[in-house]
Amino acid sequence: MINGVRRTLFDRGSWAEAGRIADILRKETIGGALLLVGAAAALIWANSPWSAGYEALRGVTVGPAALHLNLDLATWAADGLLAIFFFVAGLELKREFVAGDLRHARRAAVPVAAAFGGVLVPAALFLLVTRGTGGAAAGWAIPTATDIAFALAVLAVVGRFLPAALRTFLLTLAVVDDLIAIVIIALFYTADLAPVPLLAALVPLAAFTALVQRRVRSWWLLLPLAFAVWALVHASGVHATVAGVLLGFAVPVLRSGRAGGPEAGPGLAEHFEHRFRPLSAAVAVPLFAFLSAGVTVGGFSGLTTALSDPVAVGIVVGLVVGKPIGIMAATWLVGRFTRASLDGGLAWVDVLGLAVLAGIGFTVSLLIGELAFGAGTERDSHVKMAVLTGSLIAALIAAVILRLRDRAYRRIHEIETADRDQDNIPDVYQESPADRS
Repeated sequence: MINGVRRTLFDRGSWAEAGRIADILRKETIGGALLLVGAAAALIWANSPWSAGYEALRGVTVGPAALHLNLDLATWAADGLLAIFFFVAGLELKREFVAGDLRHARRAAVPVAAAFGGVLVPAALFLLVTRGTGGAAAGWAIPTATDIAFALAVLAVVGRFLPAALRTFLLTLAVVDDLIAIVIIALFYTADLAPVPLLAALVPLAAFTALVQRRVRSWWLLLPLAFAVWALVHASGVHATVAGVLLGFAVPVLRSGRAGGPEAGPGLAEHFEHRFRPLSAAVAVPLFAFLSAGVTVGGFSGLTTALSDPVAVGIVVGLVVGKPIGIMAATWLVGRFTRASLDGGLAWVDVLGLAVLAGIGFTVSLLIGELAFGAGTERDSHVKMAVLTGSLIAALIAAVILRLRDRAYRRIHEIETADRDQDNIPDVYQESPADRS
C-alpha cells in the first residue's frame, strides 16, 4: 500500500492494450505453429537418406557478388530474414514504452527486470557448468534468449485461458529479451569490425528516419533505404540483424499533431507492425528454423554423444533451470521492494509456469550458437541438439504447470470477458480507415 493505493503485480491494464496484445498473440501463435513445422521438416530431412539434399539446399549461393552479398541460403536466413524479425521486435518494444501500458514505470519494471534476470542467471549457470572446457565460454549467451513464437505455440495448446496480464508479461519479457540478445550479438559476437561501412550506414539510416518522422509510408522510398542500412551493417562485421532493431526504433509511435495527435489513433509504428508481423511470424522465422534446425542426430548414440558435451549440458541447464530461477527471482525482488502483491486470483505458481515457458530458446539461441562456434561445426551440431532438447523439456514442464492451473484461469477469463462485454470493448484491435490507406 503506497499513498493509499494497493500495488499489484500483473494487474489487468487497459482494455485497449489487452485487445491489441491479444491480436499480436494470435498472429504469433500461428507463426509458432509454422516454426514447429519448419523445424520438424528440417530434422526429418537432415536425418533421412536424402540428407545430402538438405545440406546442398542450405549451401545454395544467391545474391550480387559485386556487393559482397553472394551468400548461401543459410546465411540469408540468419542475417536477412531475422532482420525482419528484429525490426518487428524493435517496433513492438518502442510502441510499448511510448504509448502502451509499459510507458508507466510501475508496469514496465516487472517484465524488464524479469528479462534481465532471465539473461544473467542462465549465462552464469552456463559458465559454471562449462568451466575448464576449452572454447566453451564463447557460447555463454546461447541459453539467454526466449523464442516467443515457439512459446506461444505451446501456450495456445495448454494455456488458452491464461489471463491477459500474464500474456502481456510473457510477450513483453520476450521482446525485451530479444533486444538484450541483439545488444549481446552486437557487442560480443562482432569479430572483425569495419568502421567505414558502419559509419556509412548512418547516412541511409538518417534518411529513413527523416522520412518516417514525416510519416512517409511509400515503400519505394523506404525499402531501398532500409536495404542499404542492412547491407552496410552486414559489411561492417556487425551482425546484420542489428540493422532491423535500429530501423524499428526510428519509426515514430504517435501520430503527428497535424494528423490529429495521439488521440486520433495508432501511429506509423503500429501501422508497420500490422504489415510486417505476419511476414515475420509466418515467413521469416519459419524459414530460418527450416534452414537452421536440421542437424543429423545419428541415433540414440549420436544424441547421447552430443548431449554429453559440457556446452550442451550448460545450454540445457541454462534454459531449463537458469531461465525460471532468473525470472522468478527478479519478479519476486520487484514485488518485495515495491511492496506489491500478486493480482487477485493469481499465484506464484503461475509466474513459475511462464518462467519455465520462457526457457524455450529456439530461434535466437540457434543464431547465437552459429555465431559462437561457426555454422556447420561439430560443436554447432551439439548446440542445436541442446537447444532443441532444452526447449522441449521447458515446454513439457511448463505445459504441466499451466495445465494444472487451467480451472483458475477459466474463472479469471470468465470475469474478464464479462467485464469486457459490460464495457462494450471489442476483442481485437481494429485499424482505423486512415491507417488502411
